Order: sequence, then structure tokens, then C-alpha cells
Amino acid sequence: MKKASIESIKVRICYDSRGDESIETDVKVEGFIGRACAPRGASTGKYEAVGFNPDGIEATLKLISDYSSKLIGFDASNPKSLSQLLREIDGTKNFSRIGGSAAYAISVATADAFAKAKGIPLYKALLPKGPYLMPYPLGNVLCGGKHSGPGAPDIQEFLVCPLGAKGIKEGLRANIAVHKELRKQIEKKDPYFTGGKGDEGGWAPRIKDEEAFELVSSSSKIVSDSLGVDIRLGVDFASSSLWDEDEKAYIYGRSGVKRPSGEQLDFIVELVKNYHLVYLEDPFHEEAYEEFAELTKKLSKVYVVGDDIFVTNTSRLLKGVKMKAGNAAILKVNQAGTLGDAMDFAENARKHNYALITSHRSGDTSDVHLSHIAIATQSKMIKSGVVGGERLSKLNELLRIDEELGGCNMAKLEV
Repeated sequence: MKKASIESIKVRICYDSRGDESIETDVKVEGFIGRACAPRGASTGKYEAVGFNPDGIEATLKLISDYSSKLIGFDASNPKSLSQLLREIDGTKNFSRIGGSAAYAISVATADAFAKAKGIPLYKALLPKGPYLMPYPLGNVLCGGKHSGPGAPDIQEFLVCPLGAKGIKEGLRANIAVHKELRKQIEKKDPYFTGGKGDEGGWAPRIKDEEAFELVSSSSKIVSDSLGVDIRLGVDFASSSLWDEDEKAYIYGRSGVKRPSGEQLDFIVELVKNYHLVYLEDPFHEEAYEEFAELTKKLSKVYVVGDDIFVTNTSRLLKGVKMKAGNAAILKVNQAGTLGDAMDFAENARKHNYALITSHRSGDTSDVHLSHIAIATQSKMIKSGVVGGERLSKLNELLRIDEELGGCNMAKLEV
């Protein structure tokens, strides 16, 4: 695609969905402005890009002003080349100098501006020849762990995915219906439930993990029967936050249970059997490649998904490939730092038959780029909550893209 140059860069402080400070960048290309605000996670892997310069967000903003002149005139058409330049400017492995949030905002805003300058949607700028397939919406309907308060489940996310949906409209309708039905089921169990939600919009009741599984399972069945759509369950254990290195066990503090690695594996296999789970994210901690591999070998027709273990880092993914640890990977652009690095990660995942799940962060923004990135990386699923403005902005964008494409076929799932 014809080159176009960066003309100017402007940065400011913005706020994410938790009200935390972040960085927003405006990049001008051929007179068109691209804009991106960096999201932030609560459950983070220790190997992902550092969000800000150690001296804070103001220091990060000053650094951007200092090095932005090196970006003026740079080709905006190639995210990977821009990524390389940003890494050269930073000089560290994890963007601990200029900050991963700045690298994210600059790289995504540049791609956005380039697409606008060429008069095409972002997904076509990133994947010019297609094919364009719609990812299945994977929604967090019940929150625990770091995404909620005391008394909620230990497990961080209870998820639903409308595997039987024939299109994105039907899929979103199904997930939203489960979210609404789940509140009714929670209120039957606890008439005093106030409707509290976690960071990602899932309900956050004072219940234990076992009760959460029962409620989500029954709610999904009710909606499946009503709409005639097969809805299946998934889980994000966020196991690195449960792992106690001294105890060599996963501590489920709210449930009062301690599970060594062997018991954790047996526990997960039993959950898959009892609730027909099709999606298991971070079932073990971020160094547990062998346990990931053992679980993947034991389970077929289930996505064993790495987030904290891979952190959108190609070298860590390739280690997983070599050990056959997992068969799917989360893609979070701000984990890698830049859009170019995330696109490289996606290419390697597809090359080695790892399913991709493009994901939001718990502290997100109203930006819609995630929807385009999910399609451009040919992701099987998009993990973007069910309700909440910063979640629905991405899901509504999928509806617009579907309309633009005249009805987009859903991605093919191997579950």
C-alpha cells in the first residue's frame, strides 16, 4: 500500500473506565487525525510491557515531547517498522523508559490516521486482502478475583460464548440476554443483591465459585432454550494471582481451598466435565508451561488459552509452541507495547495453529480499534465484556463492520 508520512503528534492525559490516568495520542497523517487512548489491566503478567516511565505519567508525557521529532516524516503505512523505531528510541525490552502506554497510543493512532488518509477502515489497512471473518463475542457475565470486591468468587471471570450464533447480531443478543437472566437468578438466591458489577461489567455477587458456575450455567441454558442458540461457558482463572510460590499451591482464599498443581489440574478437568466448558484461560500460573501442556493433552475440543504466560510476546509463545503448552492465546496490544509487535505475535500464533482471542483490558476506553484488530488478526473470538459503554463501543463497531461487509461470516471454531 502507498506510503504516507507522520506529520505531527500530540499527547494528553486521558482516563480509562476505572478513572485511572492514561495517555491519549493524536497522530496526523496527510491531514487526517488518528486518535488512541491506552487501556490498562488489573490482572497483569510480569512479562508484559511496562505502562509508564517509572517517574510517572508526567515524565512519560515529557519523554514523548522529547522524542516525537524522530517520528515526524516516518512512514505510517507499516506498523512493524514503526514498532522497531519505537523500540530503538526506548532502548529496553519492555518499554520501561518511554512507557508501553505511549507506544500503544502512538502506534494505534498512527494506523488509525493512515486508514483515514486512505479512506478505508482500519481492518482493511491492517489486512488488505482478507478474508474477513467475524470473531465470536466472548462475554464476562460474572466477576471475581481482582475485578471485584470482597466476597465475590475467587475465579476472576465467568464467560459465555454463543457458539451457535449464525451472525454477530445473534451472538451479541444472546450474550446480553444471559447477562440479564443471570441477574434474575442471582436475586432469587440473594434478594438483597444490589446489582454490583466488577470492572468489566459482569455481576459481582457475594457467592463462591461453585455457586457462580451453577448460576451462569442455568442462566445460559434458559437463554439457549429461549433463543435457540447454543451458548457455552468459559473461565478466566487468572491463576497467577492465585498462585502462592511459598506454598506451591493455588490459594482460593474466599473459598478457603488450597490446590497444589496436580489438584488444580484435576479440578479443572472436573469443571470441564460438569459444565461443558469450551474455554480455559490462564488455568495455571505464568511460568507453568508443563502444566499447560499436560492439560492441553488431556482435553480435546477445549481452548486452553494463555494470557499471562504469553503476554502477547512472540518468544514466550514460541516456547509454548515447542512444549505444546496450550492451543490458544490472548492478544492484547498494550501487553506487547505496539500494534506492530502484536501483529507479529498474531502471525506466529496462526502459523502454529494457536487460536487467537483479541481482548480488552479491565481498565478500558471507548476506542473501537479492538474490533478492527480482531478482524485483521483473524481472531476466533473477541473478549470485550457484555455491557458498559467502553465494552459496547467495540461490540457496536462489529455491527457496523458486519453491515459494511454485507453480512460477515463467523470465524470457524474448533470446539
